[in-house]
Amino acid sequence: MARRRRLSVFSLSFLDVMSCGFGAVVLIFLIINHATDEQAKLLTRDDLAEIRLLDYQAQTGQQDLFEWRERLEDLARRLSDSQRKLLSTEADLRQARKALDKVDAASTAQQASMHKLSSDVQSREQEVARLRQIKEANEGGRARAFAGEGDRQYLTGLKVGGRNILIAIDVSASMLDETIVNILRRRNMSEQRQRQAPKWRRAVRTAEWLAAQLPLDADFQLFAFNDETVSLVPDSNDQWTPLGEGRNLSAAIDQLSGLTPAGGTSLAKLTAKLAALNPLPDNVYLVTDSLPTQGVRRPRRATISGSDRLKLFGEALHKLPPQVPVNVILFPMEGDPLASAAFWNLARTSGGAYMAPSKDWP
Repeated sequence: MARRRRLSVFSLSFLDVMSCGFGAVVLIFLIINHATDEQAKLLTRDDLAEIRLLDYQAQTGQQDLFEWRERLEDLARRLSDSQRKLLSTEADLRQARKALDKVDAASTAQQASMHKLSSDVQSREQEVARLRQIKEANEGGRARAFAGEGDRQYLTGLKVGGRNILIAIDVSASMLDETIVNILRRRNMSEQRQRQAPKWRRAVRTAEWLAAQLPLDADFQLFAFNDETVSLVPDSNDQWTPLGEGRNLSAAIDQLSGLTPAGGTSLAKLTAKLAALNPLPDNVYLVTDSLPTQGVRRPRRATISGSDRLKLFGEALHKLPPQVPVNVILFPMEGDPLASAAFWNLARTSGGAYMAPSKDWP
């Protein structure tokens, strides 16, 4: 009978222990390897983010570097401009110093000139006193009296004189008022109320004042102009009339007072009629308020621009004979800012006087 094989408890337990230990080692290895992979992946993501950050910083740095280079170039240009300005300022300073030296050198001469001016003022005061005496002496020798505040021609520079004297009065619709709105409003009133318009009454009183200053030995003519130009002197045939006793002058002023301002303004027709006078005027006294709105022909449009009015003014001056002094009394109107400069230049170049009187003149 065969003998049974004896089982060794020790051998089985050893193998189990070894198997468990091997399994534990494998398990530990797997756990450690998995953690290593996770850490590696985490490190890889962090490194990638840092690399992207570094790339962004590099790109931003390049842009900033480009901007700083542009600023540096701009500062260099400004520095160059400042240096040029500095050189120019230094040159101007040297010239100013030279001018100051000249002024210092001329101070003695200026002091002497001040003494001379003082003596001139005294002599002028004496001349004014003498002229006042002459005025008072001639007050009773005028052909027409004017009730006002007296003779202002020495204050305004507007002296009425000459052998042949022309007074031209603007009688267009714009003489009704200073503003366009009021002009339109007054045009719808009765003629009697239109003739009582304050601006028109000032124009009539200005003509009366000019008439009162005419020398007794003068020949005169009084023209009223709007879109046409007519003489207000009776039976004058647009020619000179002796002042004489002043009857014709008074009749002309009375006729002017009875006119009603209407129509447009044609300065060209006035200058054409002025050029036809024989002999030419020694002085022209023009009372108006604005640049012309018409030429020789009537306009096709109802409105006109400021540049077109200035062009019509220039065309009218081409018909004006040379060397005829034109004295302008302007009552400025709203909406015509170029009139003052144009008429001032006309008075200056022709040798006349220019004035834009206050509302209480004359």
